[in-house]
Amino acid sequence: MRKSVLAVFVVLLLFSCGKKEVKQVSLDSKISVEAFDLVEKIRDAFIKKNLVVIQQNSTEAGYRDIMANKKPYDSVELTFTPRWVEIEKEQTTLNVTWKSKWTVSGKTVADRGMAVMVLEGRPLKVSKILRSSPFIYPEQ
Repeated sequence: MRKSVLAVFVVLLLFSCGKKEVKQVSLDSKISVEAFDLVEKIRDAFIKKNLVVIQQNSTEAGYRDIMANKKPYDSVELTFTPRWVEIEKEQTTLNVTWKSKWTVSGKTVADRGMAVMVLEGRPLKVSKILRSSPFIYPEQ
């Protein structure tokens, strides 16, 4: 009797430990990941001075905002930390804190700030940069 109860218990235990339910990734989560990836792609392209990638991943107005830097530079280090994402029907807004280190003629200038990047369309493209742009050489 004891063995049959133990056998039934083991069988029930095996059936109760079946497959776990896999939750689907929400649309908002997918859009957030796409926004983070897009901003990192543009950051990397800006550092490498790859204008084609920047142009492909931004609207005409967004491209102008990114390329607003009038001062030539030798190199730049940029780090982005995403802080907040707002997803609406027509646009996605991404708040990013950033740090930069610009080198011009051997002189290094550091800056930091918070940018609000407006992304539109499917696939997402940068359409505006509000507040302090990380892509502009800092004023001294």
